[in-house]
Amino acid sequence: MPKFQDENLLVGFDSSDDAAVYKVREDLAIVQTVDFFPPMVDDPYVFGQIAATNSLSDVYAMGSTPATAMNLICFPTCLPVSIMGEILAGGYAKVQEAGAIIAGGHTIEDEEPKYGLCVTGYVHPDKALRNVGARPGDALVLTKPLGTGVLTTAAKADLLEPEQYDRLVRSMARLNAHAAEAVSQCPEIHACTDVTGFGLLGHADEMARGSGVTIRLYSRRLPLLPGALEFAEMGIIPAGAYRNLDYVKPRLTVAESVQQARVDLISDPQTSGGLLVALPMEDAGAL
Repeated sequence: MPKFQDENLLVGFDSSDDAAVYKVREDLAIVQTVDFFPPMVDDPYVFGQIAATNSLSDVYAMGSTPATAMNLICFPTCLPVSIMGEILAGGYAKVQEAGAIIAGGHTIEDEEPKYGLCVTGYVHPDKALRNVGARPGDALVLTKPLGTGVLTTAAKADLLEPEQYDRLVRSMARLNAHAAEAVSQCPEIHACTDVTGFGLLGHADEMARGSGVTIRLYSRRLPLLPGALEFAEMGIIPAGAYRNLDYVKPRLTVAESVQQARVDLISDPQTSGGLLVALPMEDAGAL
């Protein structure tokens, strides 16, 4: 496959980054990303919120502000069109909360509903963040707790208490906008990514390899959603966690003292997870 060369393409697909960044002029670059997936909750409006939040997250991870979004929806003819309307309404609410606008979209027929967004944002070329650039001695900051994969798996079996489910949904539907704003106030950020389907382990692996460093994770310091550890100890683990672990395993060392359930949670595929930020240790406390 020939590699397209363009000096204005600041970030492409070569480093598995979260979005593409293209310089339009010296003081302006556009950030473009696309993401969509099938439902992980039963409520169509909440599903729309979570899917939109997840799609917007890549733009925040690049240090950008979302501006426009295009709906992408796959929908079966066997379901009422009103359900599609609820999905789109949930997505619209989150795009509006982000200060962006829905500018159109595309719909196709499919056997299973799927929804997401193609998002465009803007950033100064010199302020675009990447998932590479972490340095020895950096601290890592994670802005959302882990465990959405384990808990959505448990929810499908009706194992969650109402407060656990509510906390799970609130986390997945929470924009990374405030986290991104806090990151933008830091004097120096070396690398940033959002934690989604590859889990913390997979995204940290991409950051480490792209930056030429080793990342050390302290399993007991990692924030977890209520109930996530207990369900992981019960073996309620999504299949994606095992795939993530198998992929990273050749480059992974786990201390004997680390509980297997915590390894599973580090590998757990996240839906609309938080930002993972690498920055100088002296600035981490303020962030």
